Amino acid sequence: MSDKPTLIVVPGWNNSAPGHWQSILTKKWPGAIHVEQENWLQPSKEQWVAKLAQTILEQPRQVVIAAHSLGCATTVHLPQRAVERIQGALLVAPANPLRRHVLESFAPIPLDRLPYQSIVVSSDDDPYCPLALAQRYANSWKSEFICIPNAGHLNIESGYGNWPRAETLLKKLMLDFEEQVFRMQCIGCALG
Repeated sequence: MSDKPTLIVVPGWNNSAPGHWQSILTKKWPGAIHVEQENWLQPSKEQWVAKLAQTILEQPRQVVIAAHSLGCATTVHLPQRAVERIQGALLVAPANPLRRHVLESFAPIPLDRLPYQSIVVSSDDDPYCPLALAQRYANSWKSEFICIPNAGHLNIESGYGNWPRAETLLKKLMLDFEEQVFRMQCIGCALG
């Protein structure tokens, strides 16, 4: 069995359409799991977080998350037992749940440091999360921050169908994992 983490794709409100970068990534990435929520139109923080936690805990190894929009909020609300299984997270276009009444159960967004590597990708013209708020999330979570100019919400409407950079960033998180495993093995050999 491979030691590589399982990729878990966490869509936002209304799911990711077939041409969305997350849907394309799920099909292209070997063993990737696309989280299917029970209700995409009326999201409940408790139900969404429970479903994501269940998906993570069902995996036989560590996971890497590829979250978009409300999927980022879902990810940062996870309970500790699920968080312990996360190796890294790509958090793209995090949402501000206070901008829409239907999303308010996800507020407030936790601002604690994330105990795993994370990369926040946002845009300077995202209509659902101002750049300053996305930067605040990244700073609080101690995430690497990437701003893509004029990229909107980094979804199909913004021209983000096939998005190779997402794959590159996820591979970076996976490589960082492999380096950590190698270092742990080397330390074990030196101590043994």
